[in-house]
Amino acid sequence: MTIFLTILHIIVSIALIVIVLLQSGKGAEMGASFGASGSQSVFGAGGGTTFLSKMTTGAAVIFMLTSLTLAYRASMPGSSSIMSSQKSVAPATQKPAEPQKPMNAAPTTSTPQQAPPTGTVPAKAPEKK
Repeated sequence: MTIFLTILHIIVSIALIVIVLLQSGKGAEMGASFGASGSQSVFGAGGGTTFLSKMTTGAAVIFMLTSLTLAYRASMPGSSSIMSSQKSVAPATQKPAEPQKPMNAAPTTSTPQQAPPTGTVPAKAPEKK
């Protein structure tokens, strides 16, 4: 049902665009700007309702109904989703990233200090006299 409504909504929206672009404006004629467009006409200065204006009204009504229906169906609880059948996967643990050196820092050439080998005694500092 939702697929049908979506397809109908798209078709009606394209038709509405085409119908509106096919219509001419109210003051499109040169004589309309000077008041000669129909002061003597039966339907008044605006003229009668044309076929295209009736089509515009009908397409606009259908467009609004499909818009409201699709919005209502999307907000209903329990509406299905593409991802509802997928099981949730626990995210993998990552080790923390090492801090990066600044771009303009000079490279270090020193080696890390190592612990003295076991079984050796460190040398004593000379005594002051």
